[in-house]
Amino acid sequence: MPLRRQLVGFIAVIQSVLFLAHFFIYETWVFALEGTGVARSFGTALALGALSISFVTASLLAFRYTNPVVRGLYKLSAVWMGLLSFLLFGAIGAWTIFGASRLMRVDLNFHWIVEILFALAMALGAVGLLNAGCTRITRATVRLANLPETWRGRRAALVSDLHLGHVRNNGFLRRIVASILNEEPDTVFIVGDLFDGTAIDALQAAEPLKQLVAPQGVYFVAGNHEQFRSDGKFLDAVAAAGVRVLNDEKVEVDGLQIVGVSYRNAVHRSRFGSLLNALGIEQARASVLLTHAPDHPDIAEAAGVSMQVSGHTHLGQFVPWSWIARRVYRQFVYGLSRIGRMMVFTSSGAGTWGPPLRLGSNPEIVLLEFQ
Repeated sequence: MPLRRQLVGFIAVIQSVLFLAHFFIYETWVFALEGTGVARSFGTALALGALSISFVTASLLAFRYTNPVVRGLYKLSAVWMGLLSFLLFGAIGAWTIFGASRLMRVDLNFHWIVEILFALAMALGAVGLLNAGCTRITRATVRLANLPETWRGRRAALVSDLHLGHVRNNGFLRRIVASILNEEPDTVFIVGDLFDGTAIDALQAAEPLKQLVAPQGVYFVAGNHEQFRSDGKFLDAVAAAGVRVLNDEKVEVDGLQIVGVSYRNAVHRSRFGSLLNALGIEQARASVLLTHAPDHPDIAEAAGVSMQVSGHTHLGQFVPWSWIARRVYRQFVYGLSRIGRMMVFTSSGAGTWGPPLRLGSNPEIVLLEFQ
C-alpha cells in the first residue's frame, strides 16, 4: 500500500507539472495576442487541457494494454511531449527577451517574439523527429591489456535502448538486426532496455533476434525498463530467440571474460561490488563487463574489469535534457572514456524513450574493434 501511494503521488506531481507547463504556454500565447484583435479561444484552451493529460493517460494505458488505439494515442502524446519541451523553452525565452527589452527601454513587439520562437520550437521538433529515425554506425578502437591473441582485430557490435513497445516494435528491431549483420561483427552486446517495459507481445517483438548471429555469440543484459516489474517474460523472449542472457554471471569466450550484471543489481554500489567480486574476475586477463547504466564505473574498475560497455543515458536524447545528462554522468555520459585502468564505452542508444525525438544526440549502433 505505501508503494501504491508513492506511485499515485509521483503521477500527481508529474501531471501537475504538465498542466502548469501547458497553462504557461497558453497564457504566453494569449498575452502575445493582446492588441491584435484576436480574443481568447476556448477551443485552444480545451485542446491544450486535453494534451496536458494525454501523456500520463497514454502511459498508464500502455502498461496494461496493447492495441492500435492505445499505440496511436501513446505515439501522438509522446510526439507532443517532445514538442512541448521546445515550446516551453520558447515561451521562457520570449518572456526573457521581453523583460530584458523593457529594462533596456527597447520597444519590441512581444507578439512577433512569441511567433518566431514558437515557430522555431516546432521546426526543431520536426528536425528531432527526423533525426531519431536515422540510425548511425559509430566506430571506435579499444586497446585492452592482456587481450588474448585470438581477439586482436575482432569487432563487437554494441547496441542498447531500442525500447520496443508502443512507438517502435519488431519492424524497427528487424532493421537494426540487418544493419548489424551488414557489418559482420564477431560478437554482439545488447546492454539493456531492448523493451520499453510496457504491455507488449515480447516473443513477437524479439523474433527478429533469431536472425542475429555472430561467431563469438550474442549476449544480453537486462536494463531498468525490463525490470520495472518482473523481467521474466522479457528475458524468456530474448532467450527463446537464441540470445545468451547474462543474468549476473561470467562466461569465457575464446579466452576473453565476458561478464553481465543486470540493472537491478548494478544500480546499488555495495551489491554491485559484492557480485563482481563473487564472479571471480581474473585481473591478469582481459574482461568486458556488460551492464546497462554507467552508474558506478569505479566499482567495476576496482574489481579488475578491463572494459565496461553501457547505454541508458540516451545522451539526454534532445536539448536541453542533454545538458542535464552531461551534469549527471559527466565523462561517462557518452563515448569512450577511461577510469583508472578500465575503459568505458557508453552508447547513446538506438531508440528513444518517451518523445521519439533526438536533437543533440544521434541513434547509433557501435562497432568496437579490439586491439
